[in-house]
Amino acid sequence: MPQNVPSFAELLDSAERAAVHLEMRDAYGVAGEAADFARWKSTGERDMDPGSPDWAPWVELIRRTVARGVTVRRARIVSEPVSDYIRFEHAGTPVNLAAGEQVRWLPRRRASDIALPGNDFWLIDDRRIRWNHFTGDGASGGGEFSEDQAAATLCASAFEAVWARAIPHEDFKVR
Repeated sequence: MPQNVPSFAELLDSAERAAVHLEMRDAYGVAGEAADFARWKSTGERDMDPGSPDWAPWVELIRRTVARGVTVRRARIVSEPVSDYIRFEHAGTPVNLAAGEQVRWLPRRRASDIALPGNDFWLIDDRRIRWNHFTGDGASGGGEFSEDQAAATLCASAFEAVWARAIPHEDFKVR
């Protein structure tokens, strides 16, 4: 795996026009979310404070990025009925929106004829990719950086096809 994978802050700070993120898993086991997810599962309560230690770094990064005129869009392809983890993500998405992200959801059955890359990714300005690798149980498997133009073209095409069909967050009802 390449060693020089930019951090999310470096990646988004380098964006000039657009940053898009495609998520395709029904569950993630990212260590930093484990306590919040467990609390949500037991109480139904989610950390919704954009100034909390868990949210603040991300919210500041997105606000800073959007303030420079960069469009930040996130699309999630999900199975229905959705998993508990997707319910958890959906419950927290208003914080992403308030920070300046645009978020849409695409039921997996509506993505069958879209050519999708094998991994989640961030695509910056249609040319730089940060692949997000995950283990079988959803833990982070590390990132990988690429400027391969063919891969960037695939990611851009896949994201735009998903975005065109996806449902804006405020209209997507988890079931």
